[in-house]
Amino acid sequence: MGLLAGKRALITGIANERSIAYGIAQAFRREGAELAITYANERLRKRVQEIAQELGSELLFECDLSRDDHVRALREWLSEVWGSVDVLVHSVAFAPKEEFRGGVIDTSREGFKVAMDVSVYSLIVLTRELLPLMEGREGSVITLSYYGAEKVVPHYNVMGIAKAALECTVRYLAYDIAKHGHRINAISAGPVKTLAAYSITGFHLLMEHTTKVNPFGRAITIEEVGDVAVFLCSHWARAITGEVVHVDNGYHIMGVFGREEEIKKEVFGD
Repeated sequence: MGLLAGKRALITGIANERSIAYGIAQAFRREGAELAITYANERLRKRVQEIAQELGSELLFECDLSRDDHVRALREWLSEVWGSVDVLVHSVAFAPKEEFRGGVIDTSREGFKVAMDVSVYSLIVLTRELLPLMEGREGSVITLSYYGAEKVVPHYNVMGIAKAALECTVRYLAYDIAKHGHRINAISAGPVKTLAAYSITGFHLLMEHTTKVNPFGRAITIEEVGDVAVFLCSHWARAITGEVVHVDNGYHIMGVFGREEEIKKEVFGD
């Protein structure tokens, strides 16, 4: 039996096969979870439907997380088709592409509102609406963050601020939902070549830098993030809540930005 056998998991945020949410969904399916999948709008429907079929799920629902009526409808639909939910995966973040072109100082008021609403408030409203469906179960919530919440990543801009708010929200929600017996954690994943990542100016340079600097000298995979998500949503992680778990090949631990052999060569020569 898999670690998530018998559990029902709602997956949000799949856009294509490169999405981190897709890697999580794959890992959940492998470990025995039953999946329900949302898509944000009609434009994404066909692509996400094909992925859902590949993952063995016929439960597909349109849900724009910036709309309260959509989230309420999602809760009602899940109540009808399942009656209960064990796991919620929140893998949704967005800021208008123009907010990545300059610096934080250039952030527009509207862009700030959109980033915070879609990337942060959506976690609050989704958790609140689905909480009744977790009653009597060992519920677990996962959201996705990034190192830009902790340190300055040029051109990540307002999304770094939103991710910092998201991580703080995880801690406050952990306190709130613990009284119901549920947990929530965030995974701070290293950069992945997702659809959203290419909105960030100079993303290819960011990818190159983090790959070069991290102790393993390679990029992470969505499968590696998926495996950590499985652990955090399993009974094995029953005492872990409110945490931000880094899955970045150790990039966040580095203080000197260079691998040992490169530093030696620079300091001592050949």
